[in-house]
Amino acid sequence: MKKTDLVTREGYNKLKQELDYLWKERRPEITKIVSWAASLGDRSENADYTYNKRLLREIDRRVRYLRKRLEILRVVDYSPQQDGKVFFGAWVDIENEDGDTLSFRIVGPDEIYGRKDYISIDSPMARALIKKEVDDEAVVTTPEGPKVWYINSIRYQQDEH
Repeated sequence: MKKTDLVTREGYNKLKQELDYLWKERRPEITKIVSWAASLGDRSENADYTYNKRLLREIDRRVRYLRKRLEILRVVDYSPQQDGKVFFGAWVDIENEDGDTLSFRIVGPDEIYGRKDYISIDSPMARALIKKEVDDEAVVTTPEGPKVWYINSIRYQQDEH
């Protein structure tokens, strides 16, 4: 499945910050270590050289990915027209018939890592919720069959706790 090329403003800024850190700080730091380790002679048994060279390749791979991704990502900012319905960037509180509740934000696939309260716009849950309003029911297709969720609230600003 192709990833959606949407990102929130915060998500874009975070990816850009990661790219800047990797390129301007982390990579030069690791390059110095690799150069130092290479100057010690025999590289075949030099753990510093081997480890940091691998780390440098991982950094370069991530930098290439971020550069390509940031070029094609489309930033979606909040618009007042979205109020009252679930769209990209919304914080949504839902509940099922058993009384189980979930609260999350619908974001781009590049933003969900390291966050338990974010889901991808590409997920079945997000797809089922798009364009729905408070008190609407959303039927989500799961491996166990369809599950019904009710929308309790929709907001576009996260409450500061």
